[in-house]
Amino acid sequence: MSRRDQIKLSSDEQRELLESERVVIVSSLGPRGWPHSMPMWFVIRDGTIWIWSYAKAQKVRNLERDPRATLLVETGREYTELRGVMIEAEARIHRDQDVVAEFGGELAVRYSEGIESVEGDAAEALKAQAAKRVAISFEPVRTATWDHRKLGGTY
Repeated sequence: MSRRDQIKLSSDEQRELLESERVVIVSSLGPRGWPHSMPMWFVIRDGTIWIWSYAKAQKVRNLERDPRATLLVETGREYTELRGVMIEAEARIHRDQDVVAEFGGELAVRYSEGIESVEGDAAEALKAQAAKRVAISFEPVRTATWDHRKLGGTY
């Protein structure tokens, strides 16, 4: 078995990592052809990473022009602790305000301590924000994973 095969994350390990980490780096191709990387909060929906952004943001403009994106979630401080998932994906931009507002609620629940739903005035505020935002889902094309802890302290 190759070293590369030894450090791959299983499906369960990938899910655990994505559920425990809070930031995904989303890289798209900028207008001059250079990578444009931004840290984003995210939610996993049916195994797919979703984010939201202002509709006029550079990352959205980039994905409108070219839907290819690379997503990175990584954790660890020392080389022997590094674990990560890199996903090459096709972005789908969702503009329907109900879809965007619903997703915004899921995002708020994930990142707000102690709330299980968004209701009342908070739900109305999310609906108002949805008019200026989009939700973006990323359909995986290729995934690479690693867990250097599996190396047992050797390289």
